[in-house]
Amino acid sequence: MDYSALIAKRRLRFDELDAAVGNPDLFSNPKLATELLREHRKLRQTLDLWERHEDIQRQLADNEELAKSEDPDLSAMAAEEIPALQKESARLAEDLQYALLPADPNEDRDAMLEIRAGAGGDEASLFAAELMRMYQRHAELRGWKAEHLESSPSEVGGFKEVILKITGDEVFRFLKYESGVHRVQRVPATEAQGRIHTSTVTVAVMPEAEEVDVEIKADDLRIEVCRAGGAGGQHVNRTESAVQIFHLPTGIMVRCEDGRSQIQNKEKGLQILRTKLYEMKLREQQDAHSAHRRSLIGSGDRSEKIRTYNFPQSRVTDHRIGHTSHNLTGILDGDFFEFTHELQKTEMAERLAEAGL
Repeated sequence: MDYSALIAKRRLRFDELDAAVGNPDLFSNPKLATELLREHRKLRQTLDLWERHEDIQRQLADNEELAKSEDPDLSAMAAEEIPALQKESARLAEDLQYALLPADPNEDRDAMLEIRAGAGGDEASLFAAELMRMYQRHAELRGWKAEHLESSPSEVGGFKEVILKITGDEVFRFLKYESGVHRVQRVPATEAQGRIHTSTVTVAVMPEAEEVDVEIKADDLRIEVCRAGGAGGQHVNRTESAVQIFHLPTGIMVRCEDGRSQIQNKEKGLQILRTKLYEMKLREQQDAHSAHRRSLIGSGDRSEKIRTYNFPQSRVTDHRIGHTSHNLTGILDGDFFEFTHELQKTEMAERLAEAGL
């Protein structure tokens, strides 16, 4: 497909933004400045991608011509490079196609992951801990940073709830598909009869909100300070460091006690609250999306079963696209790239159809 006309429009818009971000009055409107800088960065990435794609196309054409040379050594050398160039060309074309789709402004944001044990008691809390590690390892593999914000440990060494903040390049773009119910089927260590149990864990992936996205009024908050509970050493047990924040208009309550001070816990709590409020705002906007796409991108519907991890058969199945892998160990070690790739392909086909491309 010839994208020259679309690229020409992107260049014009980029030039407009280039002038805007160079304006010394840009930050007089912080929200507008944030939006323009984000769009400017995204367009720069798209134009750089186009240049790389065009360069590979030129190299490929040159090699195909040289492969016809009467010089056998030159011909063989050129022909040997063609498969790799074709593979790179196809990859860049797919990335370019995605980049030219109508922009989702949240894709390049950092994300918060909320992992909660569901049905299954202790076994669910243990699997919640395994999913936490899976996402931490995945972040490492992608070169992202995973920060532990808050957690509620279970008595058996798992977690009733964990909140992670993942920062890096286009985090929400790749993690947004993880929202929903993750089901595990295996024999618990405490099961004497060897029977397979089914437990569930819910995951919510939320694009991190910035201060300009959500206004939180002081009058809408009730903040309480209390003693932190659970493990944490003498410091936690002696000090009133835990913070509970109630957002009165919505009824959302956030508790933070993992930080070393009230100030640190209050800051983390407000960060989590801001992101939860932004997610509520996005859910209202998602009503305009098709039901199919809404399920693929992870609308945050915590009743939707999206994936099953079957230990006896070393099988992982994503129910939204019917994709199955038998690399259970690798996936739990963070390597679930194949699921992300297949979900992206399906979503891209849907978005291309909606955009008429």
